Amino acid sequence: ADCRYTCHQECCSLVQLDCPRPEPCQSPLSPPGTLLPPFGLNVTQTVEEKPEPLTIQEIKEKIEKYNAKVTNCLLMKLNDDGTYTGFIKVHLKLRRPVTVPAGIRPQSIYDALKEVNLADMTDKRTSFYLPLDAIKQLHISSTTTVSEVIRGLLKKFMVVDNPQKFALFKEMRKDGQVLFQKLLLTEYPLYLRLLAGPDTDVLSFVLKENETGEVEWDAFSIPELQNFLMILDKEEKEKIQQVQRKYEKFKQRLQQTLKEARGKPG
Repeated sequence: ADCRYTCHQECCSLVQLDCPRPEPCQSPLSPPGTLLPPFGLNVTQTVEEKPEPLTIQEIKEKIEKYNAKVTNCLLMKLNDDGTYTGFIKVHLKLRRPVTVPAGIRPQSIYDALKEVNLADMTDKRTSFYLPLDAIKQLHISSTTTVSEVIRGLLKKFMVVDNPQKFALFKEMRKDGQVLFQKLLLTEYPLYLRLLAGPDTDVLSFVLKENETGEVEWDAFSIPELQNFLMILDKEEKEKIQQVQRKYEKFKQRLQQTLKEARGKPG
């Protein structure tokens, strides 16, 4: 609360600080299990939340309140066994290219109904960037896990990359800040959608690269690695050109100044 030091709750015992407070990690400004982000920055949280399970009656009441706020036809439906179905929208914010089959026709309705995997029809691969902030709408069940959502998204876009390269985040806005929290593979996105309501400003889902701190290069194929080298080579050449242009302008200004100074006293 005084020095504004921030850490995870489970890391408190590892921090060696001469703090005068008896319980520095339990201060009102740093509640258990949370992170205090710097002002004005987008931050990623990996804090696990375990809300109490709802009874069937509570689920029914929440679904009724949810559907009352829905402005489109994307309603939730309660089943007799206590499970429920509904829709979620996932924003794809991928910075790296994905690998897809080369020379494959678009998926037809017949393929979707028969669950035909077009990616298995060819061994040819190519890489490309998905459109920035593309949105995919999924109809899922309350028993659908984060892992299944990721695999379903990759299948719809015919991405053949390892699903472990990707992670699903929930995006929240609070006090003018955008907070990203990585979801566990065993969590249920539709349950989170039900608790938050249909307003995507309160909660939205984002598919991003699974940033674990260390890049697992073994998970990438040879064409992917070659593509990364091409991208890095291009970025390096562009950076070199920027530095060269910068110093060329500086050189021209310096020569112009020397030229103007010639013949002047002093």
